Amino acid sequence: MNTLHTIAQLRAALNRARQDGKRIGLVPTMGNLHAGHVTLVAKARQRTDFVVVSIFVNPLQFGVGEDLDSYPRTLEEDQRKLLDAGADLVFAPNVKEMYPEGMAGHTRISVPVVSEGLCGASRPGHFEGVATVVCKLLNIVQPDLAVFGQKDFQQLAVIRKMAHDLCLPVQVMGEPTVRADDGLALSSRNGYLSEEERKIAPVLFQTLQDTAKAIQAGERDYPALIECARQRLADAGLRADYLDLRDALTLDPVNTGTRDMVILAAAYLGKTRLIDNLLFQQD
Repeated sequence: MNTLHTIAQLRAALNRARQDGKRIGLVPTMGNLHAGHVTLVAKARQRTDFVVVSIFVNPLQFGVGEDLDSYPRTLEEDQRKLLDAGADLVFAPNVKEMYPEGMAGHTRISVPVVSEGLCGASRPGHFEGVATVVCKLLNIVQPDLAVFGQKDFQQLAVIRKMAHDLCLPVQVMGEPTVRADDGLALSSRNGYLSEEERKIAPVLFQTLQDTAKAIQAGERDYPALIECARQRLADAGLRADYLDLRDALTLDPVNTGTRDMVILAAAYLGKTRLIDNLLFQQD
């Protein structure tokens, strides 16, 4: 497994793979890999012949006061995990390689509607940064398939719409969230949690589960259910950033006729921002 740091090196390696008739898969990451990332690599491995994993902490998607500087950079450990997972190539550029003329005047990708609200409201400019860097990576690698996790549900929706609207010749695949035994969604930021906070964190997913069960049992007062869920998080020591029900296919607000639903939440536990979601059907 090679680790390359420049676009020119990467394209040369990919040209050789394509000449051999190989189908290319891409798993974009910011590194500090966990079992969820490894699962994405395994899925790409099953469906393609040559798997590229990108590791790039993208400054364009971090806002003022967010954890860009402290975000863990663990390239050597990530390389070991990716070798075991069956990746063929790691693309680990630096900021200069990705933004050679700086970021201030860089072309940016804006995906309207689907990027609004939820994380888009809490982190202004975040999805513009995500869409821009993912578009760059898709153009650099030109994969047949790109695999993303569903934990970042709104992000996945943004990427799918971007790829569709810009006619990018790539299949975008979303894979279910990988969880710890107690239900906590695996995340690189879970490492920020203290031991005591880690014990509390599973309440987030438990709250989503119980809210979904109530709806499936016939409850239709959605505002009351959301307020109850918010209060449960507060009682456990989590501060809700947002908690909302949306149409899982469009991210539009739900109504009593919506069948495919997703409940999405972001909450602070101490200084750590946790996000999660749960897909379900309303009977």
